[in-house]
Amino acid sequence: MLCSVRRLVHPAWIVAAVSFVALIGAAGFRATPSVLIHPLHAEFGWPLATISAAVSVNLLLFGLTAPFAAALMDRFGIRRVVATALLLVALGSGLTVLMRTSAELILLWGVLVGIGTGSMALAFVATITGRWFVKRRGLVTGVLTAGGAAGQLIFLPVLAVLVERSSWRVASLVVAGAALAVVPLVVWLLRDHPSDLGLPAYGATSVEPPPPAGGAARRAVGALRDASRTRAFWLLAGGFAICGATTNGLVGTHFIPAAHDHGMTETTAASLLALIGLFDIAGTIASGWLTDRFDSRVLLGAYYALRGGSLLLLPMLFGDAVRPSMVVFILFYGLDWVATVPPTVALCREYFGDRGAVVFGWVFASHQIGAAVAASAAGLVRDRLGEYDLAWYVAGLLAIGAAGLSLALFRGRRGLVLAPVMAGAPGSAPR
Repeated sequence: MLCSVRRLVHPAWIVAAVSFVALIGAAGFRATPSVLIHPLHAEFGWPLATISAAVSVNLLLFGLTAPFAAALMDRFGIRRVVATALLLVALGSGLTVLMRTSAELILLWGVLVGIGTGSMALAFVATITGRWFVKRRGLVTGVLTAGGAAGQLIFLPVLAVLVERSSWRVASLVVAGAALAVVPLVVWLLRDHPSDLGLPAYGATSVEPPPPAGGAARRAVGALRDASRTRAFWLLAGGFAICGATTNGLVGTHFIPAAHDHGMTETTAASLLALIGLFDIAGTIASGWLTDRFDSRVLLGAYYALRGGSLLLLPMLFGDAVRPSMVVFILFYGLDWVATVPPTVALCREYFGDRGAVVFGWVFASHQIGAAVAASAAGLVRDRLGEYDLAWYVAGLLAIGAAGLSLALFRGRRGLVLAPVMAGAPGSAPR
């Protein structure tokens, strides 16, 4: 298939398209928790903090799996890792219909689906763009990152309607079926490296050999060891941890329950969250385009500052109906949702060279640690105070702090931090 269209379309674009579809298939579960929190609470009587704990385990493993998945893609190939990840998502989501205890919820939602989705996290995007593209990397990073948002856009309203008209179990089975449906496409069309086809990456002039196989865990840990000696890594990881806390952890998990607290129906709230996904697609693709043209440090500072301001205003916008002010928030916040990803990927590549995808996996792990902490903390705030307002205010202030961390990357900007060391150049030392 790839060979037959080689003269018309560079295979990199086909690989990118298949990756986009795979990310949509895995995104089904990313939309599930916020829709199912209240149905699970109503049926089993579990506190919101307990259900949020399962989401936190998922978010944590989603992040911690990413750097090892990037290294495993070097060892076993992208196709095998992605196909296995989709099977894990399907298994974890499908088996939830049989669960009876909160421990089973944590095992299925948290562990199985966390590992599966983590294997297809943003480190997967960084691996695809790093291997297959030299030109248009920022744009393709934005498009692939938007795959998750597209999945949210597709699944959230569908799942909300299924829960309302049928049951949460039907919604879980739909997610499992969607993940399974993508597996044959991945096995058929996804390729591991341009050199497998005897071609250079898109925009390159020569065929590069694939990365060395073997020692996936050693490569992942080694990348963390070397990167953690640099100031740039901690600034990127700190900012991205706050990014995770203010998106997946807080808004992605608790927006629907918070809106429901103010009298809004869950279907309406889910539609608003899906609209965030719609605007996120445009915002992330635009961010990729901007990343190819402007300094990523400036972009990150602007994104985080604007996000912080919008979250500080959010508690005043909730109501029992959708008002124009809430629509403005949805538009603004959606454009900024994961616009941070393309510039962060670009900075990891700038500072850490050939190991940038694996290092980004660790930076993404910090994103999910922040998301996990926020998901649990917001659930506790709601259980203790009866409202979410404090969580929104703290998140807004943290996002403004992340803007400062991003702009601090300008200090000591001269010279790449780790690229020479990680590429094996002698006489270079991290700083």
